[in-house]
Amino acid sequence: MIAAMKPPTLDDLRRHAVARSLFMPTTLPRAIERLGFVQADPIRAPARAQDLTLRHRVRDYRAGDLERRYPQLAVEEDFFVNYGFVPRALHALMHPRQARTAWPKARWAQALDVRDFVQAHGVVHPREVDAAFAHGKTRNWFGGSSNASTQLLDGMHHRGLLRVARREGGVRLYAAHDAHAREPADPATALDALVDVAVAKYAPLPAPTLSMLVMWLGSAAAPQWREHRRAALARARVRLPSAELDGQRWYWPAGENPASKRHAVPDAVRLLAPFDPVVWDRRRFEAFWGWAYRFEAYTPAPKRVRGYYALPLLWRNQVVGWGNLALAPGGKLQAELGYVKGQPPRERAFRAALDEELAQMETFLQPRVSVAAPAQA
Repeated sequence: MIAAMKPPTLDDLRRHAVARSLFMPTTLPRAIERLGFVQADPIRAPARAQDLTLRHRVRDYRAGDLERRYPQLAVEEDFFVNYGFVPRALHALMHPRQARTAWPKARWAQALDVRDFVQAHGVVHPREVDAAFAHGKTRNWFGGSSNASTQLLDGMHHRGLLRVARREGGVRLYAAHDAHAREPADPATALDALVDVAVAKYAPLPAPTLSMLVMWLGSAAAPQWREHRRAALARARVRLPSAELDGQRWYWPAGENPASKRHAVPDAVRLLAPFDPVVWDRRRFEAFWGWAYRFEAYTPAPKRVRGYYALPLLWRNQVVGWGNLALAPGGKLQAELGYVKGQPPRERAFRAALDEELAQMETFLQPRVSVAAPAQA
Protein backbone atom coordinates (compact mmCIF):
# COMPACT_ATOMS: atom_id res chain seq x y z
CA MET A 1 0.00 0.00 0.00
CA ILE A 2 1.34 3.45 -0.97
CA ALA A 3 1.27 5.94 1.89
CA ALA A 4 -0.71 9.13 1.32
CA MET A 5 1.34 12.24 0.63
CA LYS A 6 1.78 14.46 3.66
CA PRO A 7 -0.16 17.72 3.21
CA PRO A 8 2.30 20.59 2.63
CA THR A 9 2.62 23.56 4.95
CA LEU A 10 3.17 27.10 3.73
CA ASP A 11 6.86 26.73 4.59
CA ASP A 12 6.95 23.53 2.49
CA LEU A 13 5.44 25.36 -0.48
CA ARG A 14 7.86 28.26 -0.11
CA ARG A 15 10.88 25.96 0.13
CA HIS A 16 9.61 23.90 -2.80
CA ALA A 17 9.16 27.03 -4.95
CA VAL A 18 12.70 28.23 -4.33
CA ALA A 19 14.45 24.86 -4.59
CA ARG A 20 12.73 23.70 -7.79
CA SER A 21 13.17 26.98 -9.66
CA LEU A 22 16.73 27.82 -8.59
CA PHE A 23 18.16 24.52 -9.77
CA MET A 24 21.85 23.70 -10.08
CA PRO A 25 23.38 25.93 -12.79
CA THR A 26 23.70 24.15 -16.13
CA THR A 27 24.28 25.03 -19.79
CA LEU A 28 22.30 27.79 -21.48
CA PRO A 29 20.26 25.43 -23.76
CA ARG A 30 19.44 23.12 -20.85
CA ALA A 31 18.42 26.00 -18.60
CA ILE A 32 16.03 27.39 -21.22
CA GLU A 33 14.61 23.92 -21.83
CA ARG A 34 14.06 23.38 -18.11
CA LEU A 35 12.51 26.81 -17.58
CA GLY A 36 10.31 26.36 -20.65
CA PHE A 37 10.01 30.11 -21.09
CA VAL A 38 12.28 33.07 -20.23
CA GLN A 39 10.44 36.38 -19.98
CA ALA A 40 12.12 39.30 -21.76
CA ASP A 41 12.19 42.99 -20.88
CA PRO A 42 14.20 45.76 -22.60
CA ILE A 43 15.09 47.73 -19.44
CA ARG A 44 18.71 47.39 -18.34
CA ALA A 45 19.00 48.38 -14.69
CA PRO A 46 21.51 46.86 -14.22
CA ALA A 47 20.79 44.23 -16.93
CA ARG A 48 17.85 42.93 -18.93
CA ALA A 49 15.39 40.70 -17.09
CA GLN A 50 16.20 37.65 -19.23
CA ASP A 51 19.88 37.94 -18.33
CA LEU A 52 19.15 38.45 -14.64
CA THR A 53 16.95 35.34 -14.71
CA LEU A 54 19.50 33.16 -16.49
CA ARG A 55 22.54 34.19 -14.46
CA HIS A 56 21.42 32.07 -11.48
CA ARG A 57 20.71 29.04 -13.66
CA VAL A 58 23.55 29.00 -16.22
CA ARG A 59 27.18 28.38 -15.41
CA ASP A 60 29.51 31.34 -16.02
CA TYR A 61 26.71 33.45 -17.49
CA ARG A 62 27.36 37.07 -18.46
CA ALA A 63 24.89 39.82 -19.33
CA GLY A 64 24.10 39.64 -23.05
CA ASP A 65 25.07 35.98 -23.52
CA LEU A 66 21.55 35.03 -24.62
CA GLU A 67 21.46 37.73 -27.31
CA ARG A 68 24.99 36.86 -28.49
CA ARG A 69 24.31 33.13 -28.69
CA TYR A 70 20.69 33.30 -29.86
CA PRO A 71 21.38 32.62 -33.59
CA GLN A 72 23.04 29.30 -32.68
CA LEU A 73 20.41 28.20 -30.12
CA ALA A 74 17.29 26.14 -30.81
CA VAL A 75 15.09 28.85 -29.31
CA GLU A 76 12.69 31.46 -30.65
CA GLU A 77 11.52 34.87 -29.52
CA ASP A 78 7.76 34.55 -29.18
CA PHE A 79 4.73 35.13 -27.00
CA PHE A 80 3.85 32.68 -24.25
CA VAL A 81 2.05 34.13 -21.22
CA ASN A 82 3.92 37.26 -22.26
CA TYR A 83 6.91 37.96 -24.52
CA GLY A 84 10.23 36.15 -24.25
CA PHE A 85 12.24 33.13 -25.37
CA VAL A 86 10.92 29.59 -25.82
CA PRO A 87 12.39 26.29 -27.05
CA ARG A 88 11.48 25.56 -30.66
CA ALA A 89 9.30 22.58 -29.72
CA LEU A 90 7.11 24.88 -27.63
CA HIS A 91 7.14 27.52 -30.38
CA ALA A 92 5.89 24.94 -32.89
CA LEU A 93 3.07 23.92 -30.55
CA MET A 94 1.62 27.45 -30.62
CA HIS A 95 1.56 27.73 -34.42
CA PRO A 96 -0.08 28.21 -36.87
CA ARG A 97 -1.33 31.10 -34.74
CA GLN A 98 -4.40 33.10 -35.60
CA ALA A 99 -4.27 36.54 -34.06
CA ARG A 100 -7.26 37.96 -32.22
CA THR A 101 -7.41 40.88 -34.67
CA ALA A 102 -8.23 39.74 -38.21
CA TRP A 103 -6.35 41.54 -40.96
CA PRO A 104 -8.27 42.86 -43.98
CA LYS A 105 -7.20 41.74 -47.45
CA ALA A 106 -5.17 44.91 -48.02
CA ARG A 107 -3.13 44.30 -44.88
CA TRP A 108 -2.48 40.70 -45.86
CA ALA A 109 -1.33 41.87 -49.27
CA GLN A 110 1.18 44.20 -47.58
CA ALA A 111 2.37 41.38 -45.33
CA LEU A 112 2.89 38.94 -48.20
CA ASP A 113 4.84 41.56 -50.17
CA VAL A 114 7.08 42.15 -47.16
CA ARG A 115 7.53 38.39 -46.66
CA ASP A 116 8.67 38.06 -50.28
CA PHE A 117 11.13 40.92 -49.69
CA VAL A 118 12.50 39.25 -46.55
CA GLN A 119 12.84 35.89 -48.32
CA ALA A 120 14.81 37.58 -51.09
CA HIS A 121 17.17 39.33 -48.68
CA GLY A 122 17.59 36.61 -46.01
CA VAL A 123 17.74 38.71 -42.82
CA VAL A 124 16.44 42.30 -42.73
CA HIS A 125 16.48 45.27 -40.39
CA PRO A 126 13.13 47.11 -39.96
CA ARG A 127 14.61 50.25 -41.51
CA GLU A 128 15.32 48.27 -44.73
CA VAL A 129 11.65 47.32 -44.91
CA ASP A 130 10.61 50.89 -44.20
CA ALA A 131 12.92 52.20 -46.92
CA ALA A 132 11.67 49.67 -49.47
CA PHE A 133 7.94 50.10 -48.84
CA ALA A 134 7.50 53.55 -47.24
CA HIS A 135 4.48 52.47 -45.21
CA GLY A 136 4.53 55.79 -43.39
CA LYS A 137 3.65 56.48 -39.77
CA THR A 138 0.93 55.14 -37.51
CA ARG A 139 -0.28 55.61 -33.94
CA ASN A 140 1.26 53.17 -31.47
CA TRP A 141 -0.09 51.62 -28.27
CA PHE A 142 1.20 54.55 -26.17
CA GLY A 143 -0.57 57.19 -28.25
CA GLY A 144 2.61 58.30 -30.03
CA SER A 145 3.78 57.89 -33.60
CA SER A 146 5.89 55.02 -34.94
CA ASN A 147 6.78 53.51 -38.30
CA ALA A 148 3.92 51.54 -39.80
CA SER A 149 6.47 49.01 -41.04
CA THR A 150 7.45 48.25 -37.43
CA GLN A 151 3.87 47.45 -36.50
CA LEU A 152 3.45 45.32 -39.61
CA LEU A 153 6.61 43.34 -38.81
CA ASP A 154 5.41 42.82 -35.23
CA GLY A 155 2.11 41.50 -36.52
CA MET A 156 3.81 39.21 -39.02
CA HIS A 157 6.08 37.85 -36.31
CA HIS A 158 3.13 37.17 -34.00
CA ARG A 159 1.32 35.33 -36.80
CA GLY A 160 4.35 33.18 -37.62
CA LEU A 161 5.13 34.72 -41.02
CA LEU A 162 8.51 35.91 -39.74
CA ARG A 163 10.93 34.88 -37.01
CA VAL A 164 13.53 36.88 -35.13
CA ALA A 165 16.87 35.89 -36.63
CA ARG A 166 18.99 37.96 -34.23
CA ARG A 167 19.25 41.43 -32.71
CA GLU A 168 21.47 44.42 -33.35
CA GLY A 169 21.62 46.98 -30.57
CA GLY A 170 18.42 45.49 -29.17
CA VAL A 171 16.56 45.84 -32.51
CA ARG A 172 14.96 42.68 -33.90
CA LEU A 173 16.18 41.52 -37.31
CA TYR A 174 13.77 39.26 -39.16
CA ALA A 175 13.89 36.21 -41.41
CA ALA A 176 11.05 34.48 -43.26
CA HIS A 177 9.25 31.78 -41.29
CA ASP A 178 5.93 30.46 -42.60
CA ALA A 179 4.44 28.68 -39.58
CA HIS A 180 1.09 28.66 -41.40
CA ALA A 181 2.40 25.78 -43.50
CA ARG A 182 2.13 23.48 -40.47
CA GLU A 183 -0.83 21.29 -39.64
CA PRO A 184 -2.78 22.67 -36.66
CA ALA A 185 -2.41 20.69 -33.45
CA ASP A 186 -5.35 19.25 -31.57
CA PRO A 187 -6.55 22.16 -29.37
CA ALA A 188 -7.09 20.09 -26.21
CA THR A 189 -3.75 18.28 -26.46
CA ALA A 190 -1.82 21.44 -27.29
CA LEU A 191 -3.45 23.56 -24.58
CA ASP A 192 -2.82 20.88 -21.96
CA ALA A 193 0.85 20.85 -22.96
CA LEU A 194 1.05 24.67 -22.78
CA VAL A 195 -0.60 24.66 -19.35
CA ASP A 196 1.88 22.05 -18.13
CA VAL A 197 4.81 24.25 -19.23
CA ALA A 198 3.38 27.26 -17.40
CA VAL A 199 2.69 25.25 -14.24
CA ALA A 200 6.18 23.72 -14.31
CA LYS A 201 7.66 27.23 -14.50
CA TYR A 202 5.64 28.94 -11.77
CA ALA A 203 4.66 26.12 -9.38
CA PRO A 204 3.57 25.71 -6.71
CA LEU A 205 0.87 28.20 -7.57
CA PRO A 206 -2.45 29.25 -6.04
CA ALA A 207 -5.70 28.52 -7.85
CA PRO A 208 -6.30 32.13 -9.03
CA THR A 209 -2.85 32.16 -10.67
CA LEU A 210 -3.57 28.88 -12.46
CA SER A 211 -6.78 30.42 -13.84
CA MET A 212 -4.94 33.58 -14.88
CA LEU A 213 -2.19 31.65 -16.67
CA VAL A 214 -4.68 29.56 -18.66
CA MET A 215 -6.57 32.70 -19.68
CA TRP A 216 -3.34 34.42 -20.74
CA LEU A 217 -2.21 31.40 -22.74
CA GLY A 218 -5.42 31.66 -24.71
CA SER A 219 -4.76 35.34 -25.38
CA ALA A 220 -1.01 35.52 -26.09
CA ALA A 221 0.28 32.04 -26.93
CA ALA A 222 -2.69 30.53 -28.73
CA PRO A 223 -5.53 33.00 -29.37
CA GLN A 224 -6.88 30.62 -32.01
CA TRP A 225 -7.98 28.35 -29.14
CA ARG A 226 -9.27 30.92 -26.69
CA GLU A 227 -12.75 29.37 -26.70
CA HIS A 228 -11.15 26.17 -25.33
CA ARG A 229 -9.57 27.85 -22.29
CA ARG A 230 -12.26 27.01 -19.73
CA ALA A 231 -12.20 23.34 -20.70
CA ALA A 232 -8.40 23.33 -20.43
CA LEU A 233 -8.61 24.89 -16.96
CA ALA A 234 -11.14 22.29 -15.85
CA ARG A 235 -8.86 19.47 -17.04
CA ALA A 236 -5.86 21.03 -15.29
CA ARG A 237 -7.72 21.21 -11.98
CA VAL A 238 -8.40 17.49 -12.22
CA ARG A 239 -5.03 16.45 -13.67
CA LEU A 240 -2.65 18.35 -11.41
CA PRO A 241 -1.81 17.39 -7.82
CA SER A 242 -3.12 19.93 -5.34
CA ALA A 243 -3.78 20.66 -1.69
CA GLU A 244 -5.85 23.20 0.23
CA LEU A 245 -4.07 25.32 2.79
CA ASP A 246 -5.79 28.03 4.85
CA GLY A 247 -8.67 28.16 2.41
CA GLN A 248 -6.45 28.43 -0.67
CA ARG A 249 -5.92 25.58 -3.15
CA TRP A 250 -2.38 25.15 -4.52
CA TYR A 251 -1.26 23.22 -7.62
CA TRP A 252 2.06 21.75 -8.78
CA PRO A 253 3.33 19.33 -11.47
CA ALA A 254 2.63 15.61 -11.31
CA GLY A 255 5.36 13.59 -9.63
CA GLU A 256 6.48 16.37 -7.26
CA ASN A 257 6.02 16.46 -3.50
CA PRO A 258 6.20 19.94 -1.96
CA ALA A 259 6.46 18.45 1.55
CA SER A 260 9.58 16.44 0.71
CA LYS A 261 12.59 17.27 2.86
CA ARG A 262 14.78 16.85 -0.23
CA HIS A 263 13.98 20.41 -1.26
CA ALA A 264 17.05 21.89 0.38
CA VAL A 265 17.67 25.63 0.19
CA PRO A 266 21.32 26.72 0.56
CA ASP A 267 22.67 29.57 2.69
CA ALA A 268 22.72 31.85 -0.34
CA VAL A 269 21.69 35.40 -1.17
CA ARG A 270 20.19 35.97 -4.61
CA LEU A 271 19.17 39.25 -6.19
CA LEU A 272 16.32 38.30 -8.51
CA ALA A 273 14.89 39.89 -11.63
CA PRO A 274 11.46 41.48 -11.14
CA PHE A 275 10.11 38.77 -13.51
CA ASP A 276 12.08 35.83 -12.10
CA PRO A 277 9.76 32.82 -11.70
CA VAL A 278 10.41 32.80 -7.94
CA VAL A 279 8.82 36.24 -7.52
CA TRP A 280 6.76 36.66 -10.72
CA ASP A 281 3.37 35.89 -9.16
CA ARG A 282 2.67 38.86 -6.87
CA ARG A 283 -0.23 37.00 -5.23
CA ARG A 284 2.05 34.13 -4.29
CA PHE A 285 4.77 36.58 -3.26
CA GLU A 286 2.54 38.15 -0.61
CA ALA A 287 1.33 34.75 0.61
CA PHE A 288 4.92 33.49 0.96
CA TRP A 289 6.70 36.56 2.29
CA GLY A 290 4.05 38.75 3.86
CA TRP A 291 4.75 41.99 2.02
CA ALA A 292 3.88 43.54 -1.33
CA TYR A 293 6.52 43.85 -4.03
CA ARG A 294 5.73 46.13 -6.96
CA PHE A 295 7.64 46.77 -10.19
CA GLU A 296 8.04 50.55 -10.15
CA ALA A 297 9.89 51.35 -13.38
CA TYR A 298 6.72 52.89 -14.82
CA THR A 299 5.67 54.55 -11.56
CA PRO A 300 6.33 58.32 -11.36
CA ALA A 301 9.53 58.87 -9.40
CA PRO A 302 7.90 60.73 -6.45
CA LYS A 303 5.57 57.76 -5.87
CA ARG A 304 8.21 55.03 -5.91
CA VAL A 305 8.65 53.15 -2.65
CA ARG A 306 11.66 50.92 -3.38
CA GLY A 307 13.20 52.22 -6.59
CA TYR A 308 13.07 52.26 -10.38
CA TYR A 309 14.20 48.65 -10.81
CA ALA A 310 14.37 47.17 -7.32
CA LEU A 311 15.51 43.53 -7.37
CA PRO A 312 13.96 41.27 -4.71
CA LEU A 313 16.66 40.05 -2.30
CA LEU A 314 16.28 36.37 -1.44
CA TRP A 315 18.07 34.96 1.61
CA ARG A 316 17.69 31.17 1.86
CA ASN A 317 13.93 30.87 1.21
CA GLN A 318 12.92 34.31 2.48
CA VAL A 319 12.70 37.52 0.45
CA VAL A 320 14.03 39.90 3.11
CA GLY A 321 14.55 43.06 1.06
CA TRP A 322 15.50 44.55 -2.28
CA GLY A 323 18.42 46.11 -4.11
CA ASN A 324 18.93 48.86 -6.69
CA LEU A 325 22.15 48.20 -8.58
CA ALA A 326 24.28 50.03 -11.11
CA LEU A 327 27.72 49.57 -12.62
CA ALA A 328 29.83 52.69 -12.09
CA PRO A 329 32.54 53.84 -14.51
CA GLY A 330 35.50 51.55 -14.04
CA GLY A 331 33.31 48.50 -13.52
CA LYS A 332 32.64 48.86 -9.79
CA LEU A 333 29.19 47.73 -8.65
CA GLN A 334 27.10 50.22 -6.71
CA ALA A 335 24.35 48.72 -4.56
CA GLU A 336 21.62 50.42 -2.56
CA LEU A 337 19.91 47.82 -0.39
CA GLY A 338 16.71 48.03 1.62
CA TYR A 339 15.17 45.59 4.07
CA VAL A 340 11.58 44.82 4.96
CA LYS A 341 12.37 44.93 8.69
CA GLY A 342 14.55 48.00 8.35
CA GLN A 343 17.81 46.14 8.86
CA PRO A 344 19.54 43.06 7.38
CA PRO A 345 19.39 39.60 8.94
CA ARG A 346 21.75 39.33 11.90
CA GLU A 347 23.37 36.01 10.95
CA ARG A 348 27.05 36.25 10.09
CA ALA A 349 26.38 33.84 7.22
CA PHE A 350 24.10 36.44 5.59
CA ARG A 351 26.85 39.06 5.30
CA ALA A 352 29.24 36.58 3.71
CA ALA A 353 26.54 35.35 1.31
CA LEU A 354 25.58 38.92 0.37
CA ASP A 355 29.21 39.85 -0.36
CA GLU A 356 29.50 36.76 -2.59
CA GLU A 357 26.30 37.62 -4.47
CA LEU A 358 27.40 41.22 -5.08
CA ALA A 359 30.80 40.03 -6.32
CA GLN A 360 29.12 37.58 -8.70
CA MET A 361 26.78 40.31 -9.91
CA GLU A 362 29.74 42.58 -10.65
CA THR A 363 31.40 39.85 -12.69
CA PHE A 364 28.13 39.08 -14.51
CA LEU A 365 27.85 42.72 -15.59
CA GLN A 366 31.39 42.94 -17.01
CA PRO A 367 31.62 42.73 -20.82
CA ARG A 368 32.72 39.34 -22.05
CA VAL A 369 36.13 39.67 -23.69
CA SER A 370 36.35 38.21 -27.18
CA VAL A 371 39.48 36.21 -27.85
CA ALA A 372 40.85 36.84 -31.34
CA ALA A 373 41.56 33.78 -33.46
CA PRO A 374 45.29 33.07 -33.96
CA ALA A 375 46.74 34.23 -37.25
CA GLN A 376 47.19 31.56 -39.89
CA ALA A 377 50.79 30.64 -40.71
